[in-house]
Amino acid sequence: MFFTYLRRELRRRRKAALVVASGLALGIALVIVVSSVSSGMEKAQGKVLQSLYGLGTDMTVTKAAQAQSSTGERPRFQFDARGSDSDEEQSSDRVMVQGFQTLATSTVSKVGDQKGVSDVVGGLSLQVVKVSGQFRQGQFQQDQQSGGGNQQGGGQPGAQQSPEGRVEGGGADFDVNNYSVYGTDVTKPALGPLTSSKITSGRTFKSSETNAKVVVADKSYAKEKKLVLGDTVTIKSVKYKVIGIATPDSGDAAANLYIPLKQAQTLSDSKNKVTTIYVKASDSQQISTVKSTIQKNISGTTVTTSADLADTVSGSLSTASDLASNVGKWLSIAVLVAAFLVAGLLTSSAVSRRVREFGTLKALGWKSGRVTRQVVGEAVVNGLVGGALGIALGLGGAYVVTAISPTLQAEVGSTGAAVGGGGPGGGGMGGPARQTASKALDVALTAPVALSTIALAVGLAVTGGLIAGAFGGWRASRLRPADALRRVE
Repeated sequence: MFFTYLRRELRRRRKAALVVASGLALGIALVIVVSSVSSGMEKAQGKVLQSLYGLGTDMTVTKAAQAQSSTGERPRFQFDARGSDSDEEQSSDRVMVQGFQTLATSTVSKVGDQKGVSDVVGGLSLQVVKVSGQFRQGQFQQDQQSGGGNQQGGGQPGAQQSPEGRVEGGGADFDVNNYSVYGTDVTKPALGPLTSSKITSGRTFKSSETNAKVVVADKSYAKEKKLVLGDTVTIKSVKYKVIGIATPDSGDAAANLYIPLKQAQTLSDSKNKVTTIYVKASDSQQISTVKSTIQKNISGTTVTTSADLADTVSGSLSTASDLASNVGKWLSIAVLVAAFLVAGLLTSSAVSRRVREFGTLKALGWKSGRVTRQVVGEAVVNGLVGGALGIALGLGGAYVVTAISPTLQAEVGSTGAAVGGGGPGGGGMGGPARQTASKALDVALTAPVALSTIALAVGLAVTGGLIAGAFGGWRASRLRPADALRRVE
């Protein structure tokens, strides 16, 4: 009898049911769209952060570089004297640790022994300054500030540097080339900045190539220098074979070139040294606790988490994320409350218009509880219909956002940068200094809909139906058989 009466009443009152369901549908659809857009923004922000510190990394451990003294010794490039008729080209490389003070490799093990640490790996960030060209009229010395700035031609008055980095004059004609190199632990490929790129040509390092003379080149750098698989790259007179080309997932690459960690340590005279320790926590919910543990037990280090770096993200991505998480959330709540309230009032009003019907049913022997259950049943069905419509509208809205994929910009400020460090951008989360930390990144926004969001929508639909049924049931429970007679009169 319950379902027969329910089916008949819903058919008979289709318009009223549709009004109630539509109000709930709009509120539920808004919740789905806001939730999916917020999820998409978190995903986009995750891509930005991943481009800075690599996939799977929860935090990094570094040691801030000391400020350079103005009277400190600058690195020098020494070239042999050549006669004025000599056309022989000379070159000299200066390999410098970039951005941070070095840490002993034993620190990597110490960090790995801390409670809450799942995995850990060390890396070494380097900057290479290569000067090559023809030098005449005596000996030439090149002073080079950390980071590749101040060029001087010792004994070469009038030497001038072109915007492209080529210096001419005073009998000298040479090029200055700066590029970044990162020493990566090839035995643990799942951590470190190389995980922010995909090998799109060739292969990555083998675990047995701990001291091999092989290199993986960033795609942009390889294109600029016209490097292909099998080519050789010379760093400080050591030739490295190009085995792979890496393409960043988003933003710029962590470094121009990647080589095995031992090779990087040898090139920079940094035996058993690293600049960055990449840490993966065993529980992502305990990252702040792990950070505190490392800072307490390993003094003199700076621990930077992805949350620390996320606070430095600005631009339209950050603005839109704030709007979605704050304005969008409260707007969704307001619309839902309004939808529930309207559904309740409409249901109560509909019951008032059915005084004769319910009064007659009570006169025929229906108890108040039975009448209330009937009203609540109708309201819950209306809520489920509204939920179905809302899910359909919400999925449609999320699909439109994903199809359009609006581009947002994210600019990441430096965090934990070295004092007086020479690399651009300050190194982000402690990795090799990269351009992404100082310029905007374009990120395409998507709106993925999770199953949990659908479950939330169904829950809201049922809740809305129950609230509306509570309004209507309360009104129906107050009806008496005499009300039907008064309505007839």
